[in-house]
Amino acid sequence: MNLPEDYQEALLKKYLDGQCSPEEMATLYSWLLTSDTHKPLLAVMQQDFERIMKAQPAIPEELSNRMESRLMETIGREKVVQMRVSRLWKWGVAAGVAVLLTTGVTVFYRLHTPAAPPVLASLKAQDVKPGTNKAVLTLADGSVVTLDSAGNQVIQQGGTKVEQKNGELQYASAGNNAAIGYNMLKVPRGGQFTIVLPDGTQVWLNSASSLRYPTAFTGNNRTVEMQGQGYFEVKKNAKQPFIVKVNSMEVQVLGTGFDIMAYDDEEELRTTLVSGAVKVKQGGVEKYLKPGEQAAIDNSTGVMSVRNADVQGVVAWKTGFFEFDNANINIILRQLARWYDIDVDTKTVDKRLFGGRINRNLPLSEMLSLLESSGAKFNLEGRKLTVIR
Repeated sequence: MNLPEDYQEALLKKYLDGQCSPEEMATLYSWLLTSDTHKPLLAVMQQDFERIMKAQPAIPEELSNRMESRLMETIGREKVVQMRVSRLWKWGVAAGVAVLLTTGVTVFYRLHTPAAPPVLASLKAQDVKPGTNKAVLTLADGSVVTLDSAGNQVIQQGGTKVEQKNGELQYASAGNNAAIGYNMLKVPRGGQFTIVLPDGTQVWLNSASSLRYPTAFTGNNRTVEMQGQGYFEVKKNAKQPFIVKVNSMEVQVLGTGFDIMAYDDEEELRTTLVSGAVKVKQGGVEKYLKPGEQAAIDNSTGVMSVRNADVQGVVAWKTGFFEFDNANINIILRQLARWYDIDVDTKTVDKRLFGGRINRNLPLSEMLSLLESSGAKFNLEGRKLTVIR
């Protein structure tokens, strides 16, 4: 479809402002389908397309099929991030100011450096699937139970009943007189899992994470030990404070929602408060956090600082997304390594910064194509990813 450039720009502006009519959406889709370079924006608009297709049965079936065949898998709809660029038409790959690299939910953009022409990865034949719900449960007696996304089972250990329902493990309250044993839930790379502890506290564990906890909370506090990353929604109990131990750090709460990121290969150990109040203790230093604040401990110096946090970005993994804000390629690749269970070999120092929100259910080839569209270059052999530039 030969549309004037000004009209293309006007349609894009109207779309980003949420003002496109169904007819204009159909026109915009038809134009976007004329070039593979428009594929990322097509992904952003997927949910709008599906909504309009249902509401506008008069749109020709042939056109509907052509559009649908070019879109990514169904994912939840999010508001598109507005880019800081004066002319939307110049948001293409060749513009060098910002690149639309999307995954069906929002815009993934590169900051501060000119964009190179896109070099999309030819990785479909050796693609790596995203992570799934899986974990390994080690019981107090040393026995091991493998958990996956499809499993449903009841595990009885002494007086404690544990039930697996798909991607969640639930502990029934065993009462104050129950015998206490310690269990370990370990989530491998390429996995995630959710657990409801005996007190009703719910914990979401990210890839390469573990949680050690008692089968009953009978003392004057509720203490668990964690490695990796977890999001906690603590059941309130003023008589039994909830304590999370991570190495030499302790986070103490009564009832609240918070995220802890404590991977050994990251530069900082971070506790981010979503709701309620927590106390973070490191050695003799104690910091009280308010919602929206983050306590960060430098892993090299042990120094703790408190700052405001992008809470939505911090907990994006819990709802099925990667979210980056001025992140360098190494930060991104560490997350990809854990989620896709791959090894990364970086041969170059890349100072480019990236930002955006990306669905974690994309196959690895789609993720790498997004990065390659903004100038990066990779080689994937089996599960080893090499960064060429």
